[in-house]
Amino acid sequence: MTASPCRIASYNLQKCVGLDLRRRPDRSLTVIAALQADIVVLQEADKRLPPRPAALPHEMIEDDGWRILPFGQPGGSLGWHGNAMLVRPGVGLLSTAHIELPGLEPRGAIRADLDTSIGPLRVLGLHFGLIRRYRLLQMAAIIRHLRDLPHMPTVLAGDFNEWGSGMAMDTIAQGLSFLPARASFPALRPVAPLDRFALSPQLKALATGVHLAQPARIASDHLPIWADLGHHPKP
Repeated sequence: MTASPCRIASYNLQKCVGLDLRRRPDRSLTVIAALQADIVVLQEADKRLPPRPAALPHEMIEDDGWRILPFGQPGGSLGWHGNAMLVRPGVGLLSTAHIELPGLEPRGAIRADLDTSIGPLRVLGLHFGLIRRYRLLQMAAIIRHLRDLPHMPTVLAGDFNEWGSGMAMDTIAQGLSFLPARASFPALRPVAPLDRFALSPQLKALATGVHLAQPARIASDHLPIWADLGHHPKP
């Protein structure tokens, strides 16, 4: 019997402030629900100033049927350095961790080992820096982190902030392959594939997309992306 695909999505919320300059967490949740994902990785999920409370209130998320995964940052944050992860009922949690990333500005990534419809799945959520040199250092730090862990099908999801071809990032991301780039920024007229997925060899993307329907084009400066994941057949 073939397992159902697992849909993962990634979305930079821009702190729930839309292009109309209104903070509308309800609108952000409408976009997230429309993705019909099992797992949603978020960036800029917290407000900017310390203690950086959640821009998307916990109670609103839970009322929409999501489970907020714990990453240990105090002060009401949804996750770690603005990165957060939501899962639907039926996705089990095995463990979580956060990863410090190098750079001029504070950056971090989050990791969750999950039990999904396609089996164990390791998901890393990230938001890389604006300076390319530090983006490459941040990717290298994630690869080192993964090397210290038991093998598990793995997906990286987030805002890589990479405007160019991504060839240097591909070189550093040893053992992972980026899915074909799809423009997701800016939301009104997307030209740059800043938001990406990278998969380990055990995984394949059965379908991918950028969510274009309203209110996504006004709810943030990024459009959300999604991918339906399955396993490569064993040789």
